[in-house]
Formats: sequence, C-alpha cells, structure tokens
Amino acid sequence: MTLRLPEGKRLAVCLSPDFDAQSVWMGTFRSTSQTALSRGEFGALVGAPRLLDAFRRYGITTTWCVPTHTIQTFRSAVDAVLEDGHEIGAHGVYHEYVPALDRDEERRLLELQLRQHEKLLGTRPRGYRSPALDVTDDTLDLLAEFGFDWDSSLMGRDFTPYRPRMVVELDQEKGNTFGPESRVLEFPVSWFLDDFPELESFKGNALMQANEVVLARWKDSFDFAHARCPGGVATWTLHPQTIGRAHNLLMLEKFLDHVTSFDDVWFPTLSELFDCWEDG
Repeated sequence: MTLRLPEGKRLAVCLSPDFDAQSVWMGTFRSTSQTALSRGEFGALVGAPRLLDAFRRYGITTTWCVPTHTIQTFRSAVDAVLEDGHEIGAHGVYHEYVPALDRDEERRLLELQLRQHEKLLGTRPRGYRSPALDVTDDTLDLLAEFGFDWDSSLMGRDFTPYRPRMVVELDQEKGNTFGPESRVLEFPVSWFLDDFPELESFKGNALMQANEVVLARWKDSFDFAHARCPGGVATWTLHPQTIGRAHNLLMLEKFLDHVTSFDDVWFPTLSELFDCWEDG
C-alpha cells in the first residue's frame, strides 16, 4: 500500500481548513451567544479571505471541509473557495457532535448533507471529516455505504494513509479485537497539527499556546515527515476563524516560508492524494 506521488516529489502536505464559521459554536459547543456567533462571522468574512490570499501567494491548493450550515449562511465565502480551485469536503450539517448520534440520526444527517452539497454546489463530496474529529462505531460503514472515497478524522497513523479498522470488541483482560479494514481510505489528522485547540481562547482563559511554541512543533513535525517518511502526507487542520487572526496568520506564513523552501513538497487536495493511492 503506497502513495505514488508525482515525479520529484518526496512529501505531500495538506493544509486542510475546516470552514466551520458559526456552526461549531451552535453544534459542538451548543452556544447561540451573539459573541460566539460573531467569532464564526469573523472566520467567514475576514479569516477565510485572508487564508485564501495566503494560499494564492504561496501557490497552494487544498481541501476545505465545510458544514452545509456554512454553505447556506456564508454562500459567497464558500464560492470564493471554489473559485480559487480548492476542493470542498463534507463536514457535517451543523457541526453536530457525532458520537452523541444514534445510527439512524447519523445516517439521516449524512444523507441530508449529501443532498445539500449536490443542491447548493452541484457536486457530491468525495471525502468526509467528522466535526470535532470524532466518530461512532458506525461512521466508517456509513461512509462506505454512501460511496465516500476517504475520511480524515482518525489518528491511527501520522504521516501515512491507511485503511482503518474499528475496534469491534473491548476486553480489558484479553485485549481488543479489530474488525475488517474499511473500504474508505483514512488521511490521518492530529490535535498537535490543529490550530483550534492550540490557539483558540475560550472565555478569556489562558490555555492558548505561544505562537513560537506552535510554530516550532509544526516545523519539527514537517521536518520529521520530510526526512523520515518519504512518499507520505502530513495533514494540518486549520480554521479560518482561528488561523485568520493577525498574529496566527503571521505564524502560518513563517511556517509556509519554511515548507515551500523545499522544492520536493507537493500541495494536493485530499482527493488528488486518494487518486495516487495504490493498495499493494
């Protein structure tokens, strides 16, 4: 099993935004505070244009995972993403907290978001990222049933795509049992390569990491992948309402200065990467 990257390319890098806008506050955080909603508005009207501008300047295309709530609330901002040649992946309807859903409701919301993608954008998304990067025991089977090519929600590898297996039996004394490999290809993510938990503030708390610390971690992760994982992919999860803040955007640009100094790095969409995958 391997990725066949274009000739001369050693590592793929996906800077993959989750364009949650207001839905993350309404869905995962269950807040309808006008202050929380305004943070999502900033992401759509200020952060996303800044991020698109940065991608244009560095010559990067990528996959934006977008709840259908964002498409309907901030349609022109989503259109700008498409006009710049980026891919749109599925990311829930209203940034619902997936582990709290039973199978019927998870299925209903998957069907709804596919209908809304097709109606609003005229295309069917090839891939899915779960809101809050969490899934149920049924998620992978449902994604395969609905014909998704890839998922990007799990953390079972770091720089290597893989066919994930669900744990089907838990046993504290005899060990856990895995089910069969999924038909859906997994592009792994990590909280360490995600701007939201590192750089967001919640009600003025002091949990935010210093930008210098985050930048060093991101550069170290890239350097390791580039040096030791040839033919792999490193996926970052970005949020326009987070990375689009002035100080964070400057940090991202410093990171991009470093990454783009290597001429053997490729910046594909996740579906372009899927098309490079070979099951050996």
